[in-house]
Amino acid sequence: MPLKIRARRARAATMAALLLTLSSFVHAIEVRFEAVAPGLYAFIGEKSGRTYENEGLNANIGLVVTADGALLIDSGASFQGARKIHESVKQVTKQPVKWVINTGGQDHRWLGNAYFIGQGAEVIAHANAKADLQKRGGDHIAALKPELKEKLDGTVPTLPTRWLSGNDETLNLGGTSVQVIHRGGAHTPGDVMVWVPQQRVVFSGDVVYVDRMLGVIPVSHTGRWLENFAALEALQPARIVPGHGQVCDLPLAQAQTRDYLKTLRTHMKQAVDAGQDISAAIKAFDAKPWMGLLNAAELHPGNASRTYLELERE
Repeated sequence: MPLKIRARRARAATMAALLLTLSSFVHAIEVRFEAVAPGLYAFIGEKSGRTYENEGLNANIGLVVTADGALLIDSGASFQGARKIHESVKQVTKQPVKWVINTGGQDHRWLGNAYFIGQGAEVIAHANAKADLQKRGGDHIAALKPELKEKLDGTVPTLPTRWLSGNDETLNLGGTSVQVIHRGGAHTPGDVMVWVPQQRVVFSGDVVYVDRMLGVIPVSHTGRWLENFAALEALQPARIVPGHGQVCDLPLAQAQTRDYLKTLRTHMKQAVDAGQDISAAIKAFDAKPWMGLLNAAELHPGNASRTYLELERE
């Protein structure tokens, strides 16, 4: 083969390898924890849906650094995503991840459990989550596979290693006191909030959504969701790390989560009591104050119909 042709082919092979490397870089999400308060950090996930690019990490993850180890709040949507989260933790602290709290039953809250259990961490959740995790784990994998493809490889739904049973349980983790708050579920049956009283910061999980529309799904209960929110209000937190959206204060959380749920429930309760048809009830609801939230147009109709059906059962 002439030397010029061999050189041309070598250059083409090098360029192809470079493009493949750049493509991998473009499609790799950067997990980075930002300080919220002394010793407290948050990774703010994308507000859009689950994609190959974001690896299902479209939710917020919390981190509490103690004198004797790190507490991770939620483990991510996959084994590989959990590894990325862990690498990011190592950029913040040399402390090992000793504890993980799953704040709820959505995929990005717990499908990384197996990775952290393999690293020696204790994974904690509320007992009300157990049946939900067992029932929907396979569904999560099936739904994520078309999007995450090979990035889901190695992911096996793995239950927590410790179950809490009370409404308010205080844990002493590495000398740091954290309170795990549960009010019978919200977005999912096992939803909990993690309160760090020293800094007056609450990691709310999916009890709070800001910047984007919350989702009422088949396992949600809007009545208990509002009970959870009332428990959060009683804390009077200085800062809230929501399940989705920017770190916020209480007024923003009230406006974008509490007020929407409360107004929706009030409207649908009146419709059910009056015998109004579900379609007419949904059409009559004034959603304008919340339609500026991301995904509102797609999610609100389902939220409204499930809330109507929930109230019809009450």
